[in-house]
Amino acid sequence: MSTSALHPKDPAPNLRAFLELAFRPLYLAGSAWALIAIAVWIYAPQVLAGPLQGIAWHAHEMLWGFVATIAVAFLMTAGSNWTGINPMKNYTLAAACVLWLVARMGFLIGGNDLFWIAMAAELGFFLLAAAAMMRAVVLARNARNYAVPLLLLALGGADALYLLAARGGDYALLMQRFNAGLLVMALIALLISRRVIPFFAMRAVAGLKIPKHTRSGQLQLVACAAGAVSILAGLQIATAIALGFAGIVSLVQVVTWKPYAVRNHPLLWILYLGYTGLGIGLLITACGAAGVPIPPALPVHVIAIAGFSVLIIGMLTRTSLGHLGRPLAVDRSMLMSYGLVLAAVTLRLAALAPSAFSPQALQLSAAAWIAAFALFLWRFAPMMVRPRL
Repeated sequence: MSTSALHPKDPAPNLRAFLELAFRPLYLAGSAWALIAIAVWIYAPQVLAGPLQGIAWHAHEMLWGFVATIAVAFLMTAGSNWTGINPMKNYTLAAACVLWLVARMGFLIGGNDLFWIAMAAELGFFLLAAAAMMRAVVLARNARNYAVPLLLLALGGADALYLLAARGGDYALLMQRFNAGLLVMALIALLISRRVIPFFAMRAVAGLKIPKHTRSGQLQLVACAAGAVSILAGLQIATAIALGFAGIVSLVQVVTWKPYAVRNHPLLWILYLGYTGLGIGLLITACGAAGVPIPPALPVHVIAIAGFSVLIIGMLTRTSLGHLGRPLAVDRSMLMSYGLVLAAVTLRLAALAPSAFSPQALQLSAAAWIAAFALFLWRFAPMMVRPRL
């Protein structure tokens, strides 16, 4: 039987159900954009025009159009569990989706007027998400998560700085602000992962005990935030120290999470791999800031591809199954999507090394990436539009 087949007793598609939690539309939108944006960048870059074009468009859309969208979807959904209040649903969620779509289309089509419209829509998306989360944590007096809406504001603020630099045409400033945005996103990824990966692991593996790392985790987040500020201030040594510390803590955490215990649980080891990739990416970034000669594109791609993207494909499947009331087990299509993302990571990093194989590696990486997210959409879209079982 096809893995995309639904059970005969599954309920019919329902718009109200589709808009009840943010992960439903935004996981689908972010995943669809992940494959569209890479297809455009690799196979049809000539269509990109306007103030945000070429590599500036590619970098922006992968960080804020894809990765940040999945992060917002996760936080809005997890927020309902953390606070007992659903931060974003129904008309509010629909409005967020419209803002997101206007931003994507505006930046893609190009033109000065559309650039400003798209920028306003995108910043509106992050402001709406921050306000929705702030309302939930304040009403619930959920002090543990007061920082989450501030992180969403920081993500939107870094986006605004990046877009203004793109409009001004200053490439050095553009990359500085992109790197700051990347580290804000890394901070959010560290916060989410340190909470949920041990929780998922202890629920799945009988008898597994994992330390909370509360104090070291807090210091890790402070270090990552300091790294983002140091990049904006041009303080290379401070950046190196802060990110080196954050990266080392990440790798120590993974070891204490007992990775061998999850070797037979694909829903878990894919998350462990992603968190490890993020930690290694932070260490490589620290080395670059300290003056170690490394390819300029390497730190960004290790954090974004080996870190964020591997975490995302794992989170997409694990959290979707959980919130949809489906069995927490992978099928062949999910395993294939994991393998394709890991292949895309390997080939993309290989393409950074100058060689005769680099162009082919880039093309193959893009094809594997597109296939991975197409598989996710094919498998999960029919479930996302139906009520929870």
